[in-house]
Amino acid sequence: MNSAHASAPHSGHYYVPQPSLYPFFLSGGMFLLALGFILQMNKFAPGPWVMAAGAGVIGVVLYRWFGAVIAENQRGDYTGWEDQSFRQGMVWFIGSEVMFFAAFFGALFYCRNISVPALAGMDPAFTLYKDFTAAWPSAGPKGASFTPMGAWGIPAINTALLLTSGVTLTWAHWGLMKAKRSQLNLGLILTVLLGVTFLAFQAYEYHHAYTELGLTMGAGVYGATFFMLTGFHGFHVTLGAIMLAVVAGRSLAGHFDAKRHFAFEAVAWYWHFVDVVWLLLFVVIYWL
Repeated sequence: MNSAHASAPHSGHYYVPQPSLYPFFLSGGMFLLALGFILQMNKFAPGPWVMAAGAGVIGVVLYRWFGAVIAENQRGDYTGWEDQSFRQGMVWFIGSEVMFFAAFFGALFYCRNISVPALAGMDPAFTLYKDFTAAWPSAGPKGASFTPMGAWGIPAINTALLLTSGVTLTWAHWGLMKAKRSQLNLGLILTVLLGVTFLAFQAYEYHHAYTELGLTMGAGVYGATFFMLTGFHGFHVTLGAIMLAVVAGRSLAGHFDAKRHFAFEAVAWYWHFVDVVWLLLFVVIYWL
């Protein structure tokens, strides 16, 4: 075997990692998490402990599994073939996320523009809700009364935070491409801090909605769609902030350069996607 093959034994073919038990253990952790949730919903005392055990298993497995993938990358096991596959996979993943949120936006459109007007427009002789009107936001005919969340308070602040985070992340990307490590590190840290600040404001918004506005999951169709859309978006921001923190840690450790930085790009794509979803949410949930 010559020196070229010794330094890059996989250079002529697609890299395939060794068999691993990580998927098995991850499945077990997810099972425990789901089982604990079911036990908790049915008021069984062990529920929270089973959920905690499942979350712990998932956390350990992901830490070790992702660590193994990072080590493979740092060893140079991945070539252009793998990089192309990763990018294609990320595109498909974000496409699936688009469909995920499209389903909830579609539900909101159906409720707001079809079902609520149809119920309000029924012949009084054939409906139990003769006084129901098609005004939006609507709690439905039997939902609890509430005050809608205004657009120009916390939601506007959160919009500014996410838009700014998109700018700082792009600035970090410029630093990466120009080999300016300090700019890359600072941009990533600022982006993480902006994401965490967004989540803190959203937590306060939920508290304000429940305690002062009467806007809860029980506030009819508007309450349900409000919390489903903003809640799932907040979950995605949480995941994005965690991934950005990991990328920032890797950057501080000296990982990534102008040619090898797929992990950075994947997280950047995901974060910009989250930004776009929030802009749509701001318009259709808070503003209109």
